[in-house]
Amino acid sequence: MTKLIQFLPRWLIGVPAGALIVALTSCAVGPNYQRPDFAAPAAFKGAAETGPAAPAVTTNWWTLFNDPILTDLAEKTVAANLDIKAAIARVDQARAALSGSRSGFFPALEVDASVRRGRSSEAAGSRATTTTSYSLPLNLGYEIDLWGSLRRQSEYYRNTEQASAADLEFVRQTALSTVAQGYFTIRFYDDEVVILNQAMELYRRQLELTETKFKVGLALQTDVLQAKTQLNTATNQLIDVQRDRARQEHALAILQGLTPEDFTLAPRAQIAAIPVVPAGLPATLLNQRPDVIKAEHSLAAANARIGVAQADFYPNFSLTGSAGYESLDLGNLTAWKNRTWSISPSVTLPIFQGGKLTAALAQAKATYAELLSNYHGAVLTAYQDVEDQLSELRLLTQKADSLEETLVSAREYFRLTELQYKQGLANYLQVINANQTLLTNEISAAQTRSDRLAASVLLIRAIGGGWDPAAASAL
Repeated sequence: MTKLIQFLPRWLIGVPAGALIVALTSCAVGPNYQRPDFAAPAAFKGAAETGPAAPAVTTNWWTLFNDPILTDLAEKTVAANLDIKAAIARVDQARAALSGSRSGFFPALEVDASVRRGRSSEAAGSRATTTTSYSLPLNLGYEIDLWGSLRRQSEYYRNTEQASAADLEFVRQTALSTVAQGYFTIRFYDDEVVILNQAMELYRRQLELTETKFKVGLALQTDVLQAKTQLNTATNQLIDVQRDRARQEHALAILQGLTPEDFTLAPRAQIAAIPVVPAGLPATLLNQRPDVIKAEHSLAAANARIGVAQADFYPNFSLTGSAGYESLDLGNLTAWKNRTWSISPSVTLPIFQGGKLTAALAQAKATYAELLSNYHGAVLTAYQDVEDQLSELRLLTQKADSLEETLVSAREYFRLTELQYKQGLANYLQVINANQTLLTNEISAAQTRSDRLAASVLLIRAIGGGWDPAAASAL
């Protein structure tokens, strides 16, 4: 290969380098990308004072809940979740496409060795001959990126790759938040099972007491039937909770890339702590939320496409050349006298395309307009998500405080009603009402705690927590 290049004309060797310098120093047609203006509010409406002690939302945010089982589930999800693996593959595809797009900046060189054997005609009385010729050329092709088309294409692929990286993080956060919410839901079911079992044990004792009172004429048969109905209702409710728990456990298995048969989560009371999550400033969402970042990179890619479409209106300059050896004698092929070379600069100017180029440019601009709206929508949705979870946490905290007071009253109401029933001062309908009031409020308190944990997870996801966007390439 080195020997082939040695006898190229000096001006031919210098053409690609000179063309590359021209291409790199010339301006690229089309608009340069600029982030769209968006008036961000100064602060979130529902933000509460978190104080300086509020923990930072790190990449392993699930550790804020101080639950080792949740930590184990999250780590296994990161390693084995199928949606995350598919998103990683999409990033690899985008990176390969970006790498391929950069090849256009360099000359294409190829060796095209060939052997040709043929026989000449005996026409016009000449003597027919059979000859064999050998050739060993080095072919060169190079497109001079005078208008920046190749650079705009590379810009498009670079932003596409960064959009896919942001999408990977979005998929990762979605999977992890779904796992955390599912885990907290299972723990709520475990709490509900404990509450229902305790209630059923109480209902059994009340049924035995009512049957005893009925036998001595101190209670009606309807009281016995009501006691049995209440026990059966609680039993059916327990079965429904167990069904829901089984389905949620199966869903957690799939999120970790496992079959339901390979995953079991032993029952346990809810121990996760409810963390204080700092919401930060609204302006930071533009640089933290992976869906917003994906939308912006997609918009920047569409902007680059406009430049590519505009460059198609201009002349295309290219350079092709060939240098090598040709001989009828294979053994003498690389002799200096058998060298050959050719150079062929060319220019292609679009004259009439039947509106094809104009339509392509209009399409590129329309795509940009669509993605601009998508970007604004992603930003608005981000603000909404944060405000939703801030208000959700604030109101759920108020509800939890109220339920604590309600539970105190419900337990005392139940205690007094049961005592009065034993003394014959209250009928069984009052007992049923006290039982149901206590059971409803105990389940509601457990549900509210689970909802607060889930809302904390959703707030972390809403603010783009668990990801360091500084690690991604800047626009």
